[in-house]
Amino acid sequence: MEERKDEISPRMRSILIGLYGDWVWMDHRIKTVSAEIEEISRTEEKRVHVMTVPGIVPMISTAMVAAIGKGEAFERRRDFAAWVALIPRQYSTGERTVLGRTTKCGSRYLRMLFVQAAKIIMMQPHRWPGFNFGDWLAHACGHMHRSKAAVALTNKLARMAWSILKEKTAFDAPRDQVSIDV
Repeated sequence: MEERKDEISPRMRSILIGLYGDWVWMDHRIKTVSAEIEEISRTEEKRVHVMTVPGIVPMISTAMVAAIGKGEAFERRRDFAAWVALIPRQYSTGERTVLGRTTKCGSRYLRMLFVQAAKIIMMQPHRWPGFNFGDWLAHACGHMHRSKAAVALTNKLARMAWSILKEKTAFDAPRDQVSIDV
């Protein structure tokens, strides 16, 4: 700013300095709130279990637990996925069922977070074999458009996260493992 003093008017300079100050304050505020969210997600057992699902980070686990608590409002994983709007719209007449596009109603914020998690996982195909759904994901990416596979993975992640929250177990834990009481 000092080098271009003759090119910028004093009024414009004061506006730019004020905007820069706002930007620095907002950046600091984002870091502070992000640190608080990470601390909350590390200290509460429900959120720790949900974060064992691949792609689920503190922001997603905190948003999910804040939105649905222990997940008791939903009977099945499909009900939670439908609430997040990750289930295709179903048109049924008689004996014929036709699945349509994924609905856009539901929790937009959670859907956005889960979709971002799925896209991050899809960007790292070298890690897929380490997941219990790695073979499924490789097959899905080979047979579907990448965006459609991302939404299918999003649905799978949301269902797994709800199950883990409800059953109080960690991801990939054996079925016969005793549930952890919170």
